[in-house]
Amino acid sequence: MTIIETYISECPPERQEMLQQLYNQIKELVPQATEKIAYGMPTFYLDGNLVHFANAKNHIGFYPAPSAITAFKEELSAYKTSKGAIQFPLDSPLPMDLIKKIVLFRVGENTQS
Repeated sequence: MTIIETYISECPPERQEMLQQLYNQIKELVPQATEKIAYGMPTFYLDGNLVHFANAKNHIGFYPAPSAITAFKEELSAYKTSKGAIQFPLDSPLPMDLIKKIVLFRVGENTQS
């Protein structure tokens, strides 16, 4: 079990499916990324922190860096956001297509020479 899978297994059972879905998507998109816990959150690292996610009290938090929030501002208008965070509600499916775009955007940022 990876360190992120351990994190997910310790979350409330009703949250694990969404967290696992998010984890699987990122892992599939960026298999070369290192997995770790940073700032207490599951983190994918590729030439720097790529994205973080976390189980929060009332949502699933996704932390792709401020540049991604700005770049996808219109597509994120349905979600509560802050400078570097997106809150995905627990009562709706995760927007996997949007998450994919954001992760690939971050890969591009982190791997530019």
